Amino acid sequence: MRHFLAVMVFLFAFMGTSNAQVDNTNIKVDDKSMEKLNDKVKEKKPQLRSFSNSELEKFPVYSGSDLGLKYKSSKSTFKIWSPPAAEVLLFFYDQPLESAPTAQYNMKKGKNGTWQLKVKGDHIGKYYDFQVRIDSFWLKNTVDPYAKAVGTNGERAMVVDLEKTNPSGWDADKRPPLKSFADIVLYELQLRDISVSPTSGIKNKGKYLGLAETGTKSPDGLSTGLDHIKELGVSHVHVMPTFDFHSIDERPGSQPIYNWGYDPQNYNAPEGSFSTDPADGSKRILEFKTMVKALHDNGLRVVMDVVYNHTGSTEKSVFTQTAPFYYYRRYPNGYYSDASACGNEVATERPMVRKFIIESMLYWAKEYHIDGFRVDLMGIHDIETMNQLASELRKIDPTIFIYGEGWTASSSPLPEEKRAIKANVLQLDGIAAFSDEFRDGVKGHVFNPIAKGFINGENGLYESVKFGIVGGTAHPQVDLTKVNYTQKAWAKTPQQCINYVSCHDNHTLWDRLSLSCPTNTEMDKLNMDKLAQTIVFTSQGVPFLHGGEEFVRTKQMVENSFNSPDEINQINWENKSKYHDLFQYYQNLIQLRKAHPAFRMTSQAQITEHLKFVDLKFEHTIGYILGDHANGDSWNRILVIFNGNPNGKQIPIPEGKWKIICTNNRLDMNGMGMNDSGFAMIGPYSAYILAEE
Repeated sequence: MRHFLAVMVFLFAFMGTSNAQVDNTNIKVDDKSMEKLNDKVKEKKPQLRSFSNSELEKFPVYSGSDLGLKYKSSKSTFKIWSPPAAEVLLFFYDQPLESAPTAQYNMKKGKNGTWQLKVKGDHIGKYYDFQVRIDSFWLKNTVDPYAKAVGTNGERAMVVDLEKTNPSGWDADKRPPLKSFADIVLYELQLRDISVSPTSGIKNKGKYLGLAETGTKSPDGLSTGLDHIKELGVSHVHVMPTFDFHSIDERPGSQPIYNWGYDPQNYNAPEGSFSTDPADGSKRILEFKTMVKALHDNGLRVVMDVVYNHTGSTEKSVFTQTAPFYYYRRYPNGYYSDASACGNEVATERPMVRKFIIESMLYWAKEYHIDGFRVDLMGIHDIETMNQLASELRKIDPTIFIYGEGWTASSSPLPEEKRAIKANVLQLDGIAAFSDEFRDGVKGHVFNPIAKGFINGENGLYESVKFGIVGGTAHPQVDLTKVNYTQKAWAKTPQQCINYVSCHDNHTLWDRLSLSCPTNTEMDKLNMDKLAQTIVFTSQGVPFLHGGEEFVRTKQMVENSFNSPDEINQINWENKSKYHDLFQYYQNLIQLRKAHPAFRMTSQAQITEHLKFVDLKFEHTIGYILGDHANGDSWNRILVIFNGNPNGKQIPIPEGKWKIICTNNRLDMNGMGMNDSGFAMIGPYSAYILAEE
């Protein structure tokens, strides 16, 4: 029923009055000429014909790299791909919205489904869009899918000179050093969340420039924003969607609203609501680059959260308005499939869709110096597209990191063996996936807010936690038959496994602990919080941290805050002072991981050789030893024990001269005394770490 309604809405959307065509290749448009154009509209309303999947497969493939706008001061060259078009018009405007066109051009049919036109003169600052006629039906005016700059609300593209959008020193901008993907620590943030609170001390609140500011302080004088992230010690800042998305009205005086931005509109242009002037496409680009450069200057790499699996709208999308039906998967009966649970799913396996996705991501990597990509609902993408993408990105820089959600949100007509899901990560070329096995093993099932996990005493989750500890790789001491959601090791190397306990989706870690442990004290929950992140940061694989949780981030128990107001989503920087002990603990965890490569092994063979689980014979406890100077570590042996019990335990430990690194939810990698007693006293909801030189 859902698909039937989607198709009916789609067809009705195209049954409006068409715009008339003209033969002139360049006319000035005024009110009188517009009346004449409207007079030519036929009384009978034409309808867009559908194309079957077999027809779409026969569309010609264009191999050139010049789709979109190529700007020169002497001319602008426009090229779009629209195989079914009978006619394509190009319009120029002086304003980003609502104004009448100032000029109209007929584009010329080119090779392999392309339409192109060279317009002499310098048109910088002009807005433009296209209109496509298929048979006798005129599609809606649209931005080209390849548009790199757009105006207010992304409704019209803009002619810009990309060389003039570079901030000072951009040519010298370099990616911070990265020796191995195993060295990565990911920090996820939403641009508005990080700066919009009155407690942030940031001037450009909710903007690209806000994340570029340094020297910002909380009311208690502690660092915020960029300085805080640098102080924490992470390596990569994962920025939630910053391409142009649909949901926010960018017009001056519009009612401010909030949205995460997982509703793509223009993939190759920055989102306007994060800019100080959404109408100016060049300013969006300049300010985005300024943010990237500021992060790079402070030793932080930038990950872009990309959502190529679906578009925010189907019938109004730039894809539909240039090549209807081609970019989306449909069932044989013509209904749109919806593996995204957002109304559609993109057909990544089709040549021109694959080409678009790869060229788009290459563009962000080259033009904006992006260092990594988090692929939303990566399971909707086909394996071949992801591997081609990885290969092309690594030609730019082999240290560009790619990871994603290894699942779909619903069923898809793409066969499971072709999907970039967790079960097929072994077929992916160094691409990583999130481990929901580990996530739910540590804190409890994500969709049951009162479910407990290993950190607060739930049974039956040991193997799921151990699966994350070994970075999703095969290990003889992990019983895969008892791991949730999988029966096989899906990571070839630990760098393909993202370990985390929370992200922007679902409850924050603190809210989850509050819901699942309502009778526990705040101190209990702080201890559980520390235990959870200790497991994350001492596990093999790539650790991922949801921004703000280092000082008790709460969204007031709102689980899906994608459109909740700032009061729910903003990071409260006063908490950094209130929970400074927790912040310092997170900081020390990251320092420990950075200083000791035993926690960052790079192969399954290394892990099998050097990581041995120990049988502690206690419920809700897990222990393991990293031995023989694992991965060249200065410490010979490291003993790690996790206690998810509400009370302390006295646990036998191997003989040796052990330095105490972590105890009673305090951590100091320089040591807090020695333990040669043969026993470890481990507090409730806590970790215990010993090191032998």
